[in-house]
Amino acid sequence: MYGMPAEIKVEADGGLRIITLNRPDHLNAVNDALHVGLAKIWEELNEDTGARAAVITGAGRAFSAGGDFTYLDELRNNEALRQKTIKHGRDLVIGMVRCRIPVVAAVNGPAVGLGCSLAALSDIVYMAETAFFADPHVSIGLVAADGGPLVWPSQISLLHAKEFAFTGVRIKAPRALELGMVNHVVEDPLAEAITCATKIMELPQQALEATKRLMNLQLEQSVMASLDYANLSEYVSFGTADFNTIVDGLIAKQKA
Repeated sequence: MYGMPAEIKVEADGGLRIITLNRPDHLNAVNDALHVGLAKIWEELNEDTGARAAVITGAGRAFSAGGDFTYLDELRNNEALRQKTIKHGRDLVIGMVRCRIPVVAAVNGPAVGLGCSLAALSDIVYMAETAFFADPHVSIGLVAADGGPLVWPSQISLLHAKEFAFTGVRIKAPRALELGMVNHVVEDPLAEAITCATKIMELPQQALEATKRLMNLQLEQSVMASLDYANLSEYVSFGTADFNTIVDGLIAKQKA
């Protein structure tokens, strides 16, 4: 559906669109195809007049394990890919902030790096009891232009946001709930998210979508204040010695 790559599965159930990150053998780690799809899908949802709500989740046991190590290696060696990825990261963030319909996240497992951002940019978040958030961008020498640090300061205390961004520490489900990063911690987040989205679709459409928009205008102003700087900084960080050294180590460990 929507001409998405195989790495993103979109299913329609009446007015509900279920979006599944579909690289289960790689813990739904982000490669180029998945990143491209995530940049484009939000406008597809906006133009789908039959769509009333969406649920986003991951196939298998993870929501998303962050950036695929092979993809990171490609990015540092391919200037055109790097430029495209930075643009698509920007498109993804703006696309989610401006998405017409409510998006309910079903965080079924680890949500790392971009996975954090997908959850943070959703409208309602259900999280599995065993899941966690982590944003290790800084730990691998990158600036998180489309990661948790872009959105977290609008949702939790700036002190907590800095600690999580600087250290990449795992934020387990109970802690995420305590801080207000998720709405509910449940045994079956996908089932609960679908139930929630189904109830949302019963509400008056114009009132619902306009209310989402008026609330997200505040989030959009916050994000746009930082996004250009974040994009430029991430682009620069792909060329640093720190990043190259760390990726060399990750690739070597992966091959061992």
